[in-house]
Amino acid sequence: MSAAPRRVLPETLDELAPEDPRARRSRRDLQRVHVAMATLSILRRAIDRLQLAAPPRRILELGAGDGTLLLRLARAMRPHWNDLELTLLDRHDIVAAQTREAYLRFGWRVRVLRADVLAWARDSGSPQPDLPHYDLCVATLFLHHFDDAPLAMLLSAVAASADAFVACEPRRDLVAQLGSHLVGVIGGNEVTREDAVTSVAAGFTQQELTTLWPTAHGPWRTSEYPARPFTHCFVAAHAR
Repeated sequence: MSAAPRRVLPETLDELAPEDPRARRSRRDLQRVHVAMATLSILRRAIDRLQLAAPPRRILELGAGDGTLLLRLARAMRPHWNDLELTLLDRHDIVAAQTREAYLRFGWRVRVLRADVLAWARDSGSPQPDLPHYDLCVATLFLHHFDDAPLAMLLSAVAASADAFVACEPRRDLVAQLGSHLVGVIGGNEVTREDAVTSVAAGFTQQELTTLWPTAHGPWRTSEYPARPFTHCFVAAHAR
């Protein structure tokens, strides 16, 4: 049975002020959601698929939020990944001081880029030699926020700005749909419970991200696949 078409709707967390108590609680919930979804393990396996010739020196995370997921990656990848620069792109700077300090202990220098990602994409998609280039770009539970047209623009900017890309997104299928209704079991508040259902409806399946990946910045090696139980992955590496 084919999946229902993508349905992208606003998520409540995105509409709340960062200091709103419901937003703070929901961000803590998301840390538990990542554990329940095994996001870190899925992300590491996706990075392995890239077959990087060397550890990255510059990483960009889109929609980074509080920065704690990549901090778990930094811990997991030590000591092989060190002496690198991480740029966390988000509309708000909500990365705690203790999170920044923890990155430094793993040899990761953190810069928060406070920007609207589509504005960043418009700038990065046009030739500008002074813009930074990244060895790796990462997005987790972020691309599903966008309809196909702005998402295609965003992916084009990623292809122009990075040598490799990994995305771990909600998978749009029955199992993930059922799981999205059980977020309350791990203590999710009303914002997290509502957004989980919305996220799965906007998620991905089959080769939808591959279809949107640009051809103008090629050649690229790409792969798109389900990562059970609830995740859909897309990886791309520049073929040099």
